[in-house]
Amino acid sequence: MTDKILVPKVTVAKKKASPLRKPGRPIKDTDLREKILDQAEIAFSKGGYLGSSTRKIAVQAEVTQSLIRYYFRSKEELYQDVFRRRGKLLAARRLELLEKLVDSEKPFEVDDVIMAYIEPQWEMKYDQEGGAAFAAMQARLHSEPEEQALRLRREIYDGPVKRYLEVLGSLLPHIPFETLSVRMSFLVGTYMFMLNDLGRIGDFTDGQIKSLNKNEMLKQLVTFISAGLQADPP
Repeated sequence: MTDKILVPKVTVAKKKASPLRKPGRPIKDTDLREKILDQAEIAFSKGGYLGSSTRKIAVQAEVTQSLIRYYFRSKEELYQDVFRRRGKLLAARRLELLEKLVDSEKPFEVDDVIMAYIEPQWEMKYDQEGGAAFAAMQARLHSEPEEQALRLRREIYDGPVKRYLEVLGSLLPHIPFETLSVRMSFLVGTYMFMLNDLGRIGDFTDGQIKSLNKNEMLKQLVTFISAGLQADPP
């Protein structure tokens, strides 16, 4: 009689069926979210908040409107996230350059402080993809719904501006804080005007000067603003 070979019974656990991925739910969430932000940035730079729609943004991003709502819930939240994305990078870079000046053992001047404030925006527009669209968004911010524009300015820019005013005040103790603050607003308005290529240099010179090299424009702009900031109070 042949002995039987007993084979232990192996219980194989049944594999649970993975839940079906919801329609429109992306596998690469981060990449798709960035794609939506990129297209929204372009749309808002051209049409502003009121003149842009999530429907058109969805078409450009090749997604559904429901997917935009999934990520951002509303057009307002999408706009804010678009602005925060580059705005916070810009603010952080400005503070980084300013603190580098302050911490340096070398003396620095008003021109150096102004350059530290403006140069990151120049770098973003000319050297970073999408930077030009963001610059246009910034220029349009004054025409956006007041509550939204005020919220974004306070959240992103107020901290760095106050720090810059503090450093400028230490360099220009003869200028009252109120006067310096007003002149700082002139600084912002002037560089944003030139940054968005709205200057009429060609008109003023009968076409002899059509444009300036970006670095030359930056240097002249810093010189101009610095003179205004340092002028004796009226």
